[in-house]
Amino acid sequence: MISLCVDSCTVGQSSFSSRSHTCGELCSSHIDEEVTLCGWIQYLRQDLFVILRDFSGLVQILIPQDESKSELKNAFLGLTLESVSMVKGRVRRRPEGQENKKMSTGEIEVCAESLEVLNTCRKLPFEIKDFVKKSEALRMQYRYLDLRSPRMQYNLRLRSQMVMKMREYLCNLHGFVDVETPTLFKRTPGGAKEFVVPSGDPGKFYCLPQSPQQFKQLLMVAGIDRYFQLARCYRDEGSKPDRQPEFTQVDIEISFVDQAGVKSLIEGLINVPFPSMTYEEAMRDYGVDKPDTRFGMKLVDVTTAFQGTQIEFIKDALLKPSGCIQAICVPEGTVRTESGDSDSCPNTATEPTAYRLLSDTAKQQLLQMAQANAGDLIFITAGPRENACPLLGKLRLQCAELLESYGVPVRDPSVFHFLWVVDFPLFLPKEDNPEMLKAAHHPFTAPVPEDAHLLYTQPRKVRGQHYDLVLNGCEVGGGSIHPLCPFFSVLLVIRDVIAFPKSFRGHDLMSPAPDFVSEEDLKLYHISVVWPSADIEGHRPVSWPPCCEHSFV
Repeated sequence: MISLCVDSCTVGQSSFSSRSHTCGELCSSHIDEEVTLCGWIQYLRQDLFVILRDFSGLVQILIPQDESKSELKNAFLGLTLESVSMVKGRVRRRPEGQENKKMSTGEIEVCAESLEVLNTCRKLPFEIKDFVKKSEALRMQYRYLDLRSPRMQYNLRLRSQMVMKMREYLCNLHGFVDVETPTLFKRTPGGAKEFVVPSGDPGKFYCLPQSPQQFKQLLMVAGIDRYFQLARCYRDEGSKPDRQPEFTQVDIEISFVDQAGVKSLIEGLINVPFPSMTYEEAMRDYGVDKPDTRFGMKLVDVTTAFQGTQIEFIKDALLKPSGCIQAICVPEGTVRTESGDSDSCPNTATEPTAYRLLSDTAKQQLLQMAQANAGDLIFITAGPRENACPLLGKLRLQCAELLESYGVPVRDPSVFHFLWVVDFPLFLPKEDNPEMLKAAHHPFTAPVPEDAHLLYTQPRKVRGQHYDLVLNGCEVGGGSIHPLCPFFSVLLVIRDVIAFPKSFRGHDLMSPAPDFVSEEDLKLYHISVVWPSADIEGHRPVSWPPCCEHSFV
């Protein structure tokens, strides 16, 4: 079981450092101690004190008011926000009634005895405070400033501790071997596009691996039967909230194991068994294979309420193979959309005339099946089940976002709903040719033993031994059992915390990258660029890092 406590982790944080303590660790037990602190100026208040910040928290520094220390006072008054400073002083208890319960150091303050300004700072593009709203583009452009925020500091330090605990759990308790695999590999088509890397050999290229798939399977063959790695993976595709062009995954491979064993191993990291749901249940109830189970609004099959209907488009839909009528009920949906901006409501609902054409019996049946109350809003869609369910699945999430924009609590951000999704189909129809099939996960996935006899007769009904770990509607892990001997399994966990992420277009807005390379540099790799017809004149390399052009500290 992993146990983490980031806020209290200050042991050794000042070793080999000019400081004696971190700002956030000071408390009443340090009263009368001489301390040396280093950090950034967070606030300047009333010419009486400043607030110094580092990763651990805030501490109040009292500015001396004695005439004999006027030079030190003037030095403090000349500080600008975010200037980096070293302060030496003595810890004392705050005067009675001046304690600040909102600060972990609110019982004490430091009486400054000396100040050394390590670096001054001009006005920043935004304040380093979590409550200050910043656009994502601005945060990405000045990521090195955004990382100063308490939230980002917490995230990265939490990630570091999680990685350490995972290593201890896998290596010390379960005998795994941490093996590094190459970053430069050959092209292996399939899945996402790969990043191509030129080499010094004319006409030859490396590729950055999408995952260590081939290497870890070879390690199983080589007898390294319990492998893991914090693997860097590269995929040349547009970013999603849970994806990046480059990311880290905890990559696990085990020989001589079944699906239950892998699930038990991962659940042991947290010591809480996760509920399971089949792929069929997820698509039926939520319209997606990675459902957010923090809220309701489940899909309901209301086909029977429309039997014998004279509504043409519904009649046509029910005549198609797997034709059905699906619905979701949005609590207080009509109240919210009428009181707010109705244009925000997704425009995918059936026209109200369809409801008016139903008989009274059908209306009552529809309301009962959807479990609708006064003021609720019902969306329905008609068509093949494989199209209708995903459509309402997307609409369900859009409705949740819409209700939250009106101040209705729908998805509690403090709640974590883990879920295993199992029994995925082994094959799915190709998007460009539905008559043809492709591997739903990858070609190495083994079929469920009970379905193996259907492989050559009814392949669409074959379930694969593929499973995903879902958290609040995001796929955070996935794996499969492979049909090799010894059979083995893999689990990939994508980390949500990235220090320097890419934009949704896969660009680094800070550097910026990708960027142009000079013709002289291209000649070294025997590469020439064929430009599109669009005029590129005016493009020029941009200096990096941006701090070379700005006096930000």
